[in-house]
Amino acid sequence: MRIVITGMGAISSLGYDVESFINGVHAGEVAFRPIQQIPQVDQLRVQIAAEVPDYDETERFSKKELALYDRFTQFQLLSAREAIADAGLEFTGSLANQNLAERTSVIMGSGIGGQTTQEQNYKRLYDDKAKRLPPLTVPKLIPNAASSHVTMEFGIKGPSFTIASACASSAHSIAQACMMLRTGLIDVAVTGGSEACITFGTVKGWEALRVTSNSTCRPFSKDRTGMILGEGSGTIIIETLEHAQERGAKIYAEVLGFGMSSDAGNIVQPSSDGAARAMKAALKDAQLNPEDVQYINAHGTGTPQNDPSETAAIRDVFGSYADKLAVSSTKSMHGHALGAAAALETIAVVSALQRQSAPPTMNFTEADPKCDLDYVPNKARPMNIEIALNNSFAFGGLNAVIAFKRWQE
Repeated sequence: MRIVITGMGAISSLGYDVESFINGVHAGEVAFRPIQQIPQVDQLRVQIAAEVPDYDETERFSKKELALYDRFTQFQLLSAREAIADAGLEFTGSLANQNLAERTSVIMGSGIGGQTTQEQNYKRLYDDKAKRLPPLTVPKLIPNAASSHVTMEFGIKGPSFTIASACASSAHSIAQACMMLRTGLIDVAVTGGSEACITFGTVKGWEALRVTSNSTCRPFSKDRTGMILGEGSGTIIIETLEHAQERGAKIYAEVLGFGMSSDAGNIVQPSSDGAARAMKAALKDAQLNPEDVQYINAHGTGTPQNDPSETAAIRDVFGSYADKLAVSSTKSMHGHALGAAAALETIAVVSALQRQSAPPTMNFTEADPKCDLDYVPNKARPMNIEIALNNSFAFGGLNAVIAFKRWQE
């Protein structure tokens, strides 16, 4: 069963649509700015993030809708609208559209769901001493709110849900959607993820872990100081090749396979063994040899722990061929969007296949001796890319890797 990508949508620190995201990634645009949405920013050690710029929810949603939509749901709806329109899909009206609605799933990822809503209501309870909360508090903050509202807005009636596996959430969502397509349960999936994690309490939590930087994110560099939190949403439309061709859809890329693993080790310390097993599983599922791959979009968080571990995993899987790979981290531009990261990075990978250009790892200075691969430093590189991997390695030791192929008629 061949699976292809027929639509894409995005909102991120690089802009409000896929074009802005892709252009920013290939231009090396670093979208880290002083935090705007936290009033108590002076109480934070880390005062920069990769926020969606100048976002005004009232320009995009009605007052009635905003009573239901947390910021992460808003982002998911915006990217889903773009992706569904891009794919030319309709789920209401004709009998054929209604049948398609029953054969389409919405599978989304989010690491932490409605943090804005949760924080606002904690303030009401503990600071303002409120006696009651808004009646829609729970349905607004639950992690499945975003996927549920996508089904409701478009009338999609197939099996739909949310996956929460920290920073691998949207990678697991894409993999799950692929499995459902392979079994014949569905014909189309709207999949990806969303995160809106830049709140006072969330940033404080990340500060406590001592993995965030207060300057910039420079993955794989010797002087790296940590990750930069990001936010946003990415949505892709995937469907069987047969279904896409029957309806004359444009095709962006093919999803060849995926691999998943668990470290079964430490809740926060990454394991090169677990990451390597996920990459090996993805190659096996896609029926690829290591030397078939040209580019890897790395998990590449810029933390002291992740980067050497991921480098070691790549060397384990690819051996001496690892020196011929282009490996880059686009988190150096759009930040680490947690549960939405893999969805955005999937779009970056698709753009690399389409443009025949590897996105750069920005802010790169001096290589860490333990990070000795080609990280495409500071400038996109034109090159032949037929096959690419997207790596996602999450807290809890939950790993997911997806293999993509350039689409040519």
